[in-house]
Amino acid sequence: MTESERPTRVAVVGAGPAGMYAAGHLLEAPGGTYLDGRLQQLVSHDVEVDVLDRLPTPWGLVRHGVAPDHPDKKLVQRVFEETAGRRGYRFFGNVELGRDVSAAELSEWYDAVVFATGAAGDTRLRIPGEDLPGSISARAFVAWYNGHPDATDLDPDLSGERVVLIGNGNVALDIARILTLPVAELARTDIADHALSALSRSRIREVVIVARRAHLHASFNNPELEELGRLPGVDVVVEHDDLSYGLRDALDATVRRKVTTLQRYATKPQHGHERRIVLRFLSSPVRVLGDDRVTGIRLGTNRAVLDGDTVRTEPTGVEEDLATGLLLRSIGYFGTPMPGLPFDDHRGVIPNAAGRIIENGTPMPGRYVTGWAKRGPRGIIGTNKVCARDTVRSLLDDLERLPTARTLTAADVESVIRSRCPSVVDQQSWLIRDAQERRAGRAAGRPRVKILT
Repeated sequence: MTESERPTRVAVVGAGPAGMYAAGHLLEAPGGTYLDGRLQQLVSHDVEVDVLDRLPTPWGLVRHGVAPDHPDKKLVQRVFEETAGRRGYRFFGNVELGRDVSAAELSEWYDAVVFATGAAGDTRLRIPGEDLPGSISARAFVAWYNGHPDATDLDPDLSGERVVLIGNGNVALDIARILTLPVAELARTDIADHALSALSRSRIREVVIVARRAHLHASFNNPELEELGRLPGVDVVVEHDDLSYGLRDALDATVRRKVTTLQRYATKPQHGHERRIVLRFLSSPVRVLGDDRVTGIRLGTNRAVLDGDTVRTEPTGVEEDLATGLLLRSIGYFGTPMPGLPFDDHRGVIPNAAGRIIENGTPMPGRYVTGWAKRGPRGIIGTNKVCARDTVRSLLDDLERLPTARTLTAADVESVIRSRCPSVVDQQSWLIRDAQERRAGRAAGRPRVKILT
């Protein structure tokens, strides 16, 4: 086979949505790719894609980030399963960048490498006491109840009556639901068994969601907000904001819907339910209290100040201590450096131009990035589809200039990986594991029972 006849070989590092969408664009479906308002054929020759992931399971945050009581949001994995069934696709799980393979090696073995490594770190509060035991990132807590192997030993303290969540995005609302849902309902989901057991013993009766700014700037979406009002046996309370600044006509429709829902909660009579969720606005974390572990959080009270048609926030100087044994920091994910790749410490991303990785102002030939590692942790799962398409377009535009002299064959790559990683999980092994989880789930009346080891 001549150089021009052989398939282009691409490695995708990361089997989450960003990586799987990239693989899907490279292994283009017969209908083509949606671009400029119509379906077009972007790929004009054979491509082989090897997807590598440090975990033994694919799908990334679809498996380990989506709340277990939202199975509809996990249906996107059917798209990824279809991609995984296309000719030219291979999966290698339990293969870690920097431990088993290096970025430089992958660049030698493949014509191009797409890094879809996500954002595995957390944005910091930067206040005293943040690192005390009992102060946990929302990312780690979500990973714990979703059965991520890194978080199975987290063991959050659920023995107190109150949990405080700093930040009011959708992740915070997900956590509030999981902490207040009846265990019988959680038992019908794919929540990790260790989390289900711990939540069955939970003594938590109140979840306080703290936001620095006013309700007009709430980060959560209205469907997630409305869902709180349908939780059985849970009162929803709004505090520290009167929800009226005379600006309703100036707000866009999305914000108006959220304001309307919040006003309904604020005026709805409380039923004295066993559990409650408190949406507390205009409060800034000042200090985490405690010596050996978290005992509370000191909050500074803010005021909303009208400035024309906008609302800004300023401190009042008044502080209040709120007792809690568990503090969850939900103020955003943040990227972490990947071995052998440049990293922007300020933005938490791999520097790039249109997906082409940049080092010292110069593109690195054959190296690309997509997803949160490219643009930062924002957007929904579907946002990664367009992001991956644009990165793949850059890769395809560069085909004639890619360094391909030392590219290995598919068989040679597999031989090297298996020699270094005897416990590698290939696509067939993953399908066996997937089937086992589903069978166990059917027996228990659940979607699946996750194998965590």
